[in-house]
Amino acid sequence: MAKTYTPIATQTLTSNVSTITFSSISSAYTDLVLVASPVTTTSGNNYYLQFNSDTGSNYSDTSIRGSGAASSGRHSSASVGYVAFDSSTGLNNTVLTASIQNYSNTTTYKTILSRYSQASAQVNATITLWRSTAAINAITIGSDGGTLALGGTFTLYGILKA
Repeated sequence: MAKTYTPIATQTLTSNVSTITFSSISSAYTDLVLVASPVTTTSGNNYYLQFNSDTGSNYSDTSIRGSGAASSGRHSSASVGYVAFDSSTGLNNTVLTASIQNYSNTTTYKTILSRYSQASAQVNATITLWRSTAAINAITIGSDGGTLALGGTFTLYGILKA
């Protein structure tokens, strides 16, 4: 990581859980970056982020993915912000990177750019919008198709203000 990346917190799962949360996030940074190697217990999962416990219909996303053939998808007015679409079970060679831009700004909606890859299955890129001007101080990560499994690692970085 560049010198401007500051590790805020890391969680490595020692058991299966439905979600994990990073809370009390400082507003001292310009942007946040979540780097994860998630593992799930079932196939066909959609990984999501939820901010500040907001369960309203305030999220939308558009994704493009490829696994030999290209496909795309879209959600609007969702209660979570989808950041990756998983087609396999328990892969340990996956990487999810989600860049959360202007997370502490209180005058604009929040944009998340994410990439997810499974070396043996697919790659995808997603843009997600959280329609809220609230500063992000908590992030919940989950999978709507199953649990996050033992061995998954999640690290949240802050990007220092220039």
